[in-house]
Amino acid sequence: MRQTDNTNPVVIDCHDCMFRDTAACVDCVVTFLCREDRGAPVVVDLAEVRAMRLLDSAGLVPPLRHRSASGAI
Repeated sequence: MRQTDNTNPVVIDCHDCMFRDTAACVDCVVTFLCREDRGAPVVVDLAEVRAMRLLDSAGLVPPLRHRSASGAI
């Protein structure tokens, strides 16, 4: 997951995820969102990131598993 500042969207790309092609992909929200277009990253704006974090902190959804294979955040 990459975010350059508070106004730019977050880009989550399966191609640079360290969990790519592992069992973690089975219930990953990014895999679900990208199932029709597997070659494209998911772009999430800041409000959506905040909403996902709130849902996660309330225990309503699993945490985002994506971790950049390159070590970038």
